[in-house]
Amino acid sequence: MTTRFDIRKQPTATTMIHLNVHVFGNLSVRRGPTVLHAHQLGGPKPRQIFEILLVHLGLPVSKDRLIEMLWGANAPVEALPTLESYVSVLRRHLQPGAGKFGPLKTTTGGYVLDRDLVDVDLDQFDVLLQRAQRADPTLAYPLLLRALDLADAPLLGDELVPAWASEARNLHAARLTSARILTSEIAAVLHRIDDTLVFANLALFDEPLNERAWTALILGLETSGRHAEGLQAYERCRRAMQDELGCAPGPILRAAQLRLLHATADGDGDLANVLSALITLHDQLRVSSDSGSALRRATTNHPRLEPVEDSLREATDVVTSFLRRAVAHA
Repeated sequence: MTTRFDIRKQPTATTMIHLNVHVFGNLSVRRGPTVLHAHQLGGPKPRQIFEILLVHLGLPVSKDRLIEMLWGANAPVEALPTLESYVSVLRRHLQPGAGKFGPLKTTTGGYVLDRDLVDVDLDQFDVLLQRAQRADPTLAYPLLLRALDLADAPLLGDELVPAWASEARNLHAARLTSARILTSEIAAVLHRIDDTLVFANLALFDEPLNERAWTALILGLETSGRHAEGLQAYERCRRAMQDELGCAPGPILRAAQLRLLHATADGDGDLANVLSALITLHDQLRVSSDSGSALRRATTNHPRLEPVEDSLREATDVVTSFLRRAVAHA
């Protein structure tokens, strides 16, 4: 008795199509020696299907979800067969001759891009960032620089209108800001203070209310000895948080401000004198407030605490003199 097997010819591993894709900036797809651009993927809808699957690399996306993302509430009556025809067009451009055995695969009720057959710069960015978050600073820093270099251009630059593309860009923007802050913090650990300031400022350009980014910037300025700039940065942070969020900077930044004030007051010049006077004024007022009740209860058996009037008068004279000179030169 002879048993027959139904053997279907499939592409071998050596002939399997592999794609290298860039989604930062303008879309480009390299398939061996062939390079495809956005306009060479069969039209806007097939291209968008490809981009959606790229953003979800390795994860199945259902046909219902694709229809929703492509058309929203305006899906055509024949949306499902239309979607399937677009996928067929896309396959002919991406994996000619491979049919359903290339990188773009059919899953139960949807489609997926095979992670083993597709390299995407967005995915590489995420992998590098995850590796950096687990590594020690010396190894993490070059990984972060590589990740930030990959993400130098905007995500999905060819898709300006679809809501799904805007959502993908927003999610990536948050991760990009986190990567810049982490790079700034690790640069500080490695005593690369100039890099610390550069990446902190880039993060603040994206998210002006990000307290972690402000912390990286202000601590970097403190470490570099640029105390006056650190105080100016703290004031910008304080105003922004007060105006937009109705709150003050947290304890780490407030402690940094106090250190910066003392460091500046220890220097020379009018500004140092004024800051020193203000710090004295602040400390004396605090002592006066804390000890007010004790002073009222003082008796001849308990020595009176040192009066603060002279210190307050001296500090006030210094500040007043500085303000008068400033107004005179304005």
